[in-house]
Amino acid sequence: MITRQHAAGVTVPDTKLAREATELVRDSTSELIYHHSRRVFWFGSLQGRIRERSFDPELLYIGAMFHDLGLGERFGGSGRRFEVDSADEARRFLQGRGVPEDSIRRVWTAIALHTTPGIPEFMEPEVALVTAGVEYDVLGIGYHDISDADRAEITGLHPRPDFKRAILEAFTQGIAPKPATTFGNVKADVLERFVPGYRRVNFVDIIENSAWPE
Repeated sequence: MITRQHAAGVTVPDTKLAREATELVRDSTSELIYHHSRRVFWFGSLQGRIRERSFDPELLYIGAMFHDLGLGERFGGSGRRFEVDSADEARRFLQGRGVPEDSIRRVWTAIALHTTPGIPEFMEPEVALVTAGVEYDVLGIGYHDISDADRAEITGLHPRPDFKRAILEAFTQGIAPKPATTFGNVKADVLERFVPGYRRVNFVDIIENSAWPE
């Protein structure tokens, strides 16, 4: 299936790396995650334009496409945050294709921090804009920054039917097998809402119950 590569004045990089990333993600994730990841690239790119930040479209695209790969069932026993599993998959993909280490670091960081608000926006553009794309598509942050016409063109290309419910279900299924990985990040909210019996780890309890005698 050939997918249109241009929408809202933004074009997916026409490179071998980008094409291989598209194929890998399409083959290894659900339609939900595939369409979401593509939208993250477009929304992140448009936010970059609005914020007047110069970025490498290819690195932004790889970061967007891989950012939720770690939600897959095969990572359920990793014991690590899904963001790290996603970032490591991107790193393996890029290292296997001889991409420079600085570029790999940017992509890894962009993916690893995309659910850690308040930090990525102050980092390299690719790091900031993967998070911006995710926040736009999932949380609606900056919703009116992008025109109705551009938003409609992107969602026409990559629709989001019942997306709020579906993405929360994907988060729950991807993270429930390793609940300890939600400590200190926003995904604890997901398990608290959707997994009966889940009790989030409390930072204050850890300090007060530590081995220190005082």
